[in-house]
Amino acid sequence: MPNPLDRIRLDNLRRLVAEAGSAAALARRAGVSGPYLSAVRAGKPYPSGRARRMGDRLAAKLERAMGKPLGWMDEPQGLGDPLPPGGGFPVISWVQAGTWTEARELQAGAERLHCPLPCGPETFVLRVAGASMAPRFPDGEYIFVDPDVAAANGSFVVVRRAPGGAATFKQLVEEEDRRYLRALNPDWPEPIVEAGADAAICGVVVFQGRPA
Repeated sequence: MPNPLDRIRLDNLRRLVAEAGSAAALARRAGVSGPYLSAVRAGKPYPSGRARRMGDRLAAKLERAMGKPLGWMDEPQGLGDPLPPGGGFPVISWVQAGTWTEARELQAGAERLHCPLPCGPETFVLRVAGASMAPRFPDGEYIFVDPDVAAANGSFVVVRRAPGGAATFKQLVEEEDRRYLRALNPDWPEPIVEAGADAAICGVVVFQGRPA
């Protein structure tokens, strides 16, 4: 059974994964092996059968990579109450998503969904429309989008490509000083397009799921 410090570090690791956009993105930032970080996250034992723990060196690397103060990994970060007072996060339209960081207007009785991962208070939920991100994100899938998470190369982002317009959902690709938006569907007519100067990232996808 993990000791209290192990549990705190694993909870905080899940929070950092959400902030980075994915475990792979977090591993890249921290300069550690993706499979190794995934094994730590899953609590996968060593081949000898000995329990795998997050050591002090890895904890310090993760703190530096995500701009956290020394010792942040060892302190509970309020994971037990990640939801805003409204009781879940609002499901909004793609048009609303385009202006969510500027004007958060909800209709009375708007649907709300809970997220099992830590999310910022401004998180919103969208329902995937179309097949551009299939098969990983199928049509009808719900995605939780956190505007407070910093986007990094490889993050799945919701982007507004024109002022006042509706948002779109793609994977962010950064090469040198240029940004691109990639569709995951290999059969999509335009699998990758350059993000113009007017493209604004509305948030990073931190969780996907379909309610039972």
